[in-house]
Amino acid sequence: MSERFLEIVRFCVVGGLSLLVDCAILFGLTEFFGVHYLYSAAVSFTASVIFNYWLCVAYVFKNARKQTARQATIFIGSSIIGLGLNQLCMWFFVEIILLHYMLAKIFATAIVTIWNYIMKRKAISTN
Repeated sequence: MSERFLEIVRFCVVGGLSLLVDCAILFGLTEFFGVHYLYSAAVSFTASVIFNYWLCVAYVFKNARKQTARQATIFIGSSIIGLGLNQLCMWFFVEIILLHYMLAKIFATAIVTIWNYIMKRKAISTN
């Protein structure tokens, strides 16, 4: 198998774990603490990005530890844009399409994942 294919598989595994973190925090904050779903989504997304970054550096992308300031800036910037996309998707799917916020999270994640792979690969891979 090609290294790129294995990288994508590792990225998907890490993404799945990050999604579990994201959904658990989203659900917990919203259901147990009564936090509005958009605030919960922002907190959970941010926590999952930090978790995802740590695993991407440690496991997904080779040579990721040799990052430049430019790469870190791209990663942070892409994460902020990803947060914006996530929030927009959550709002759209809940308020316009009328989905439950947890189902909306699945659709939002699918959309943001494509953005994340492209930008995070650029940000933390030296290849």
